[in-house]
Amino acid sequence: MGCGRKKAIGFRGFAFVANQEGQAVAVVDLTALALTRHIPLGANPAQVLAHPSIPSVYALTPGDASIHEIRAGELKPGRKAVLPFEPSLMKLSPAGDAIWAMCPKGKALIRVPVDTLRPGVRISLPAEPSAFDFAPEDRSTRGAIAISLGAEGALALARGGKVETHALGGETGDVLFRSDGRQAIVAGLSDRQLIFHDIESGRVAVRLPLAVRPSKLCMKPDGGQLFVTGEGSDAVVNVFPFWTEVGLFMLAGRAPGAMAVSRSPEYLFVANPRSGNVSIVNIGSGQSQKMVAQANVGRGPCFIAVTPNDEYACVLNRDSGDMAVLHIPSITAKRSKSATLLTMIPVGSAPVSAVVKAAG
Repeated sequence: MGCGRKKAIGFRGFAFVANQEGQAVAVVDLTALALTRHIPLGANPAQVLAHPSIPSVYALTPGDASIHEIRAGELKPGRKAVLPFEPSLMKLSPAGDAIWAMCPKGKALIRVPVDTLRPGVRISLPAEPSAFDFAPEDRSTRGAIAISLGAEGALALARGGKVETHALGGETGDVLFRSDGRQAIVAGLSDRQLIFHDIESGRVAVRLPLAVRPSKLCMKPDGGQLFVTGEGSDAVVNVFPFWTEVGLFMLAGRAPGAMAVSRSPEYLFVANPRSGNVSIVNIGSGQSQKMVAQANVGRGPCFIAVTPNDEYACVLNRDSGDMAVLHIPSITAKRSKSATLLTMIPVGSAPVSAVVKAAG
């Protein structure tokens, strides 16, 4: 009995899933592990995010240039913010008082306060943005926003009402602040490198060559490790941001893509869309960082969300229109390298983004 499979404790809350082709957000009850309902939006959602302290979830619909509020406590649609340009990405400010929407064609970031949901402050940019990130709230660079300018091959830094632009060369992709806020880490797509840009001096500190095109970046919660996937290798590149060094080169399936991290145990979940599985890698400090197991999850896994209590990893399968659920405490190293799928839940057409929110 002691060697038996660990029983699932569960998570009292919901997963909100953006069905990109279904014009709706699916709501999955994570206590019952069943679909509860679909919330119609009248437009195709590309992203969802949850507010950490108020009962609201937000869905981004680029087609009608809107942000839709969902009242999480009632599982019903709420207010709607209409933007002047089509958005491609949204993030919640570190203080939680506003949603910032990135509008590439409008060459702008637009602030939408959560209390009014009316577009307000606009940061105009010299070129189309491809990604952005906020400086940590508790650091000297508080209030700064780093913006990757994509095809322009530049980094824009917005702070104090001003925008500084720094040429980096080549096409740039994702951008993340280092956990101390002193450097912005930019994905150099053209030259397969990570560019560490010093915020105070305004200069490039290090250009770190990679074996992959850095399409996806995933930071460990403590900021000590950065994981990179992309075209070029069937592996995850482990980078140490404070040492600006490449660590391990971990094989993690075929054409790995989206990633997510659990805190306890410290696992990295890596989606492999071509092979329809997820690789689970042990990333604990002092541990042998290697693949623990793989789980077959469905067709076209594209997004992974981990519940706050590290009970479940929820994997969205774009091609098969479902959500695979892995029970994290049951994942252990086995000779067979296989992990058991807890359940599969149909959610709708082309699920692409999900957030998990505890029940009120």
